[in-house]
Amino acid sequence: MFRLYNPNSGEHFYTNNAAERDHLVSVGWKSEGTGWTAPKTSKTPVYRLYNPNAGDHHYTTSAYERDSLVKAGWRDEGIGWYSDDAKGAPVYREYNPNATSGAHNFTTNKAEDEHLASVGWNQEGIAWYGVKR
Repeated sequence: MFRLYNPNSGEHFYTNNAAERDHLVSVGWKSEGTGWTAPKTSKTPVYRLYNPNAGDHHYTTSAYERDSLVKAGWRDEGIGWYSDDAKGAPVYREYNPNATSGAHNFTTNKAEDEHLASVGWNQEGIAWYGVKR
């Protein structure tokens, strides 16, 4: 999974599509390399959503959260990737209550998770799992 950062909005973006990554880099996003390795398939999809009002993306394994966001005006972009059902490498979710865009971050790096909490982000636990490397 590729991890990108938009220095204008503060949003992190995640995709398994190299062409999408390359396009975003060409328009000013910063590539942060590989965020984690997702399995090709599993019983646990990770849904990708887009907020056309804020220009923000969100990712969740919860069909309830997906459906609630769609009712609130977000666009359902389908399954972005899958979580590792063997629970190899946890991907942590953090929320910035002060952000209007880029309010969520996802990382396998526990030190990053702890650092963001120390500067005011809310730790939201494990969002899904990547394949253990």
